[in-house]
Amino acid sequence: MTRWIRFEHEGRAQFGTLEGDTIAIHEGDLFAAPRPTGARASLASVKLLTPCVPTKMVALWNNFRALAAKLGQAEPPEPLWFMKANSSFHPGGQPIRNPAGFGGKVIFEGELGIVIGKRTARVSEADAPAHIFGYTCVNDVTAVDILKKDPTFDQWSRSKSFDTFGVFGPVIATGLDPATLSVRAVLNGQERQNYPVSDMFFSPARIVSLISQDLTFEPGDVICCGTSVGVGSMKPGSDVTISIEGIGELSNRFE
Repeated sequence: MTRWIRFEHEGRAQFGTLEGDTIAIHEGDLFAAPRPTGARASLASVKLLTPCVPTKMVALWNNFRALAAKLGQAEPPEPLWFMKANSSFHPGGQPIRNPAGFGGKVIFEGELGIVIGKRTARVSEADAPAHIFGYTCVNDVTAVDILKKDPTFDQWSRSKSFDTFGVFGPVIATGLDPATLSVRAVLNGQERQNYPVSDMFFSPARIVSLISQDLTFEPGDVICCGTSVGVGSMKPGSDVTISIEGIGELSNRFE
């Protein structure tokens, strides 16, 4: 397993592999034969950035059996997805900001994120794993009161695309079997979510295959696999951490 991290160091954005608390700095293209430079930096000496720069983030709704059962929803015949604006992308360690003038409920949603490794269009489910570079943690933050504010139009993208609402990282981990993973969300020291990825209706390979029939993915694009039971609201001053064993902890304060 390799954990790729992107960070700001010595005044510029760099990337490398995280080994304990030390980063082995690389150069070139993360998704096309990156080269080690031989230089190293301590994790404590750098500022975290999102681990890649996606051209888009696609996110799923109703992809977990436990949450569907709780909400009385049937298994969808195909992935139900929306998109989060690129301007919402946000790393761990930096505050999630409450939208200006918004007094409604803002919720966290802990999710597994798929990171695409190469151009992907109309691939089969059998071929899809070869297009997955690795996995990351996602907090799909949502201004939930906006979602159905207008009875004539469900505002999925708006409610989920405010600046800082597309939180992911801290690394991209390769060499993981997603079916063995669990997603955990902790709010102010209290566990609020802890669910197995294996409870998904659509596996990562099937998600990539089916959505790639609709659009083309580019290297670094992120697919949020959806969430399960336990999502909840954050009040200003709250600390939230999304963690997945093997990937790490994605921690932010809501302000």
